[in-house]
Amino acid sequence: MNDTVDCDIRQSLDRISSQMRRDYSESLRELNLYVGQDNLLYRLWLGDGITQMQISEHLKCEPPTVTNMVKSLEQNGFIYRKRDEQDARVMRIFLTDKGKELEQPIEVKWKQQQEKLLKSILPEERLLLRRLLKEMESNLC
Repeated sequence: MNDTVDCDIRQSLDRISSQMRRDYSESLRELNLYVGQDNLLYRLWLGDGITQMQISEHLKCEPPTVTNMVKSLEQNGFIYRKRDEQDARVMRIFLTDKGKELEQPIEVKWKQQQEKLLKSILPEERLLLRRLLKEMESNLC
């Protein structure tokens, strides 16, 4: 391959990533959320009562980032923290009813974003695209 094609691929991925993030960020603001907070809530929908460290590991981000997300989500009434009954040093994170109610609206936002991104790509092309993107992802690890 020549450098022009390789450069075009990287630049296209950069533009796609930036535009998706902007679009998705705007749609989440309607729910009083920021990008990343939806993934934290998703982890809690799988089962709440987990620690910030467990959330940090799931999100693959630094503990201070999770601390800031937790504070913001707590201030907005989506989650609450409670001391562990066995170990008072540990804080566990739980969903409020308001946080539970966000599951369906966020899933709608995820699907809308996905449909917008893939609308003109045929099913068989999507299979190839998925395979290529997974290969690119593994190249980075």
